[in-house]
Amino acid sequence: MIDLDDVRKRPDAYQKAVGDKWLRLDVRAFLELDELRRGKIRNIEEMRARKNKVSKEIPNMKGGAKEKALADMKTLAGNLKKTEEELGKIEETWLQEQYNLPSIPLPSTPIGKDAKDNVEVSSWGDPKAILKVKNPKDHVAIGEALDILDIPRGVKVSGPRNYFLKGDGARLHLAVLRFTMDRLAEKGWTIFCPPLMAGYDCFFGTGFFPGVDQENIYALGGQTEKGAPIEGNGLHLIGTSEVPVCSYHKDEVLAEKDLPKRYAGMSACFRREAGTYGKDTKGLYRVHQFDKVEQVVLCRANLEEALALFEEIRTNAEEVLQALELPYRVVDVCTGDMGKAKVKMQDIETWMPSRNAYGETHSCSYLGDFQARRLNIKYDAADGTRLFVHTLNNTCIASPRILIPLLEIFQNADGTVTIPEVLRPYMGGREIIGASC
Repeated sequence: MIDLDDVRKRPDAYQKAVGDKWLRLDVRAFLELDELRRGKIRNIEEMRARKNKVSKEIPNMKGGAKEKALADMKTLAGNLKKTEEELGKIEETWLQEQYNLPSIPLPSTPIGKDAKDNVEVSSWGDPKAILKVKNPKDHVAIGEALDILDIPRGVKVSGPRNYFLKGDGARLHLAVLRFTMDRLAEKGWTIFCPPLMAGYDCFFGTGFFPGVDQENIYALGGQTEKGAPIEGNGLHLIGTSEVPVCSYHKDEVLAEKDLPKRYAGMSACFRREAGTYGKDTKGLYRVHQFDKVEQVVLCRANLEEALALFEEIRTNAEEVLQALELPYRVVDVCTGDMGKAKVKMQDIETWMPSRNAYGETHSCSYLGDFQARRLNIKYDAADGTRLFVHTLNNTCIASPRILIPLLEIFQNADGTVTIPEVLRPYMGGREIIGASC
């Protein structure tokens, strides 16, 4: 949700954001509708005030004056009803257009259409030097040979883009998640195991509904191809714990001294992957169910503070990858790839030998007060004002996608896989995944 007073003051800035984010919205046409709405509201308030005033006067009237007043009231009531109906139709369009207003990205954001226009800003590790084998296998071949991954039976049970992790595959998956949670807990973050279902208001509040993201969310009770629920109970399966964790303080007023809030939600996540048919269909890159540790931050309405926290949460994710010894790069996400709600966004892409390229494994976002306005989360500032908090989020780790580089980079010539040292305490002290171990 956008501050409409700011839109009215800076329509050209918002129209530029619309164009830069490849959205379709005429901001000035919206503002004309906004002014029409406000005019109708003023008319209604005036008519209601007139109606109340005359209603109090009529009992004291007599004769023709009373008859005329009653006739005037009847006409006024008709005009009021008609204007209220007109306002209802206007507000329906006004709300839909308002939901499409984007946040203005920071000036440092690259202007571009899609992921091809994202800009690398840093990297860590040497992707080629770290490989121990000359002809590396992909993670599917490795997992099947070690009997730790079974995709065919996952498909048999649940359809395409599903899988079973078995034995040391399941243990490695859990080890990565537990290691990440422990790292964040040591830094003072509050760990959440949130609900895996949330209501429409939480998805709306975090910016996933309405819009294209809705098509990727499972509605309980079923849904149409466009993502609309069918005979459901209003709940949807979460695609990220950002939804319930960010909604944790919905409709609350926080104390400034308690900010920032540093939360980390560990949960299963579910995505329909609508519109990706034929894309990344092999293996674990794009699946319907996965687990993720998501950092969520609520802070004061202060850009400098928010950007410092942005660096903090991205660095937390980088430190996990460095501890796992996985080469990666950080990219500034361009305007057309960042979504309407984001003010600043960076992705972390980890090297995946089977793709001979970096693959996205983490996403870091700053959303200003966009989510807080929708979720109605405020705080009482020291100067006596009540402000909306600002929100940030970051994927600290997501599995099984991270298993792709783990298995492929640390495979050995004999078919075994070396377990990164930091994960060994979570694997019973094991150093190698292999048939002989």
